[in-house]
Amino acid sequence: MKYDFTSIIDRRKKDSIAVDLMEDMGPKPPKEGFSLIPMWVADMNFPVVPTIQEAIIERTKHPMFGYFDPSEEYINSIIRWQEKYNGVVGLEEEHIDYENGVLGCVMSAIDAFSSPGDCVLLHSPTYIGFTMSLENAGRKIIHSDLIQDENGIWRMDYEDMEAKIKANKIHVAIFCSPHNPSGRVWEREEIEKAMDIYKRNDCIVIADEIWSDLVLYGNKHIPTQSVSEDARNRTIAVYSPSKTFSLAGLVGSYHIIYNQYLRDRVRAQGSKSHYNNMNVLSMHALIGAYKPEGYEWLCELREVLAENIDYAYDYIINNFKGVSLFKPQGTYMLYLNCEEWCKNHDVTMDELYRAGTDVGVAWQDGRPFNRPYAIRLNLALPKSLVIEAFERLKKYVFKD
Repeated sequence: MKYDFTSIIDRRKKDSIAVDLMEDMGPKPPKEGFSLIPMWVADMNFPVVPTIQEAIIERTKHPMFGYFDPSEEYINSIIRWQEKYNGVVGLEEEHIDYENGVLGCVMSAIDAFSSPGDCVLLHSPTYIGFTMSLENAGRKIIHSDLIQDENGIWRMDYEDMEAKIKANKIHVAIFCSPHNPSGRVWEREEIEKAMDIYKRNDCIVIADEIWSDLVLYGNKHIPTQSVSEDARNRTIAVYSPSKTFSLAGLVGSYHIIYNQYLRDRVRAQGSKSHYNNMNVLSMHALIGAYKPEGYEWLCELREVLAENIDYAYDYIINNFKGVSLFKPQGTYMLYLNCEEWCKNHDVTMDELYRAGTDVGVAWQDGRPFNRPYAIRLNLALPKSLVIEAFERLKKYVFKD
């Protein structure tokens, strides 16, 4: 491969919560004698594509960092990227605007189109960022459970969605595509059915598509706005290079909104804090990421992630009897169901979770995602560390 996905880079004391664990969130430090393998928070343990650093370094050579507006190069980089990866045509500058993170835009849209006490529809399992943000804003979350079919594939329950929308008089829904934490990449027909329900019930749709670049095994991301003219005009879509290129520490996302009324309302809400403004280095990071080298790097990354997922999936199926999982079609996270294993071994989830962190496997408690026996596991790290982590889990945690 042209790019480096094998080096183990020491991130300690380099501004990373993945390894410098926060006291109020994340795993506890391992016991003495075990190194920490970061497999919890969803950022990657690979060096970024060099064009990102080059773009930032080049900009820092100029000694002025005053007020600025997004450059034409920034906007054109997004338009080219969306056309290449998502087949988006007709995207223009007026449809795009900066956001201080996907969740920031989600909450601007929530505030623009609902009031405290209103109900919002989400699928479950549910990304904890949605849960915390909505609860903090005084909204009531109504979950529509995803159901696993006979092959373990997560599916939307359309009848349940519509029934809950009607019963709770819901007019705002959050649609996560690809879905986090399940790793499901929705097919066009599935999105069309969901959007028909939202249309019939006059729901504004906030589409979190931050994982859209990280689709695997020949699956294809279908932008929610692309499935119909109505979907184009009822959807607020949010994207970011931060998940694709591991740039969360630089902060920076963007929305695509075609409908002028929706766009005006979201922009007005986002502007009220006078905080939703881009960092100049964030702008240049996106430009560096969305260069041709970024396309190359992403293609290689997808291969690496698929190889890691293949290894982990097979290892779990063959060695951890009683642990079940869906092989993700996108993202780099596994979402494990440990219910059968825990019950067979008379082990609580607290005990299981701590057993892993004790031996340095810094995985994530999956229960806050709304499943009682879940573990969430990040596989975006060198394969040698993935292998080491699963060998530890077999030896010390999932013991027969």
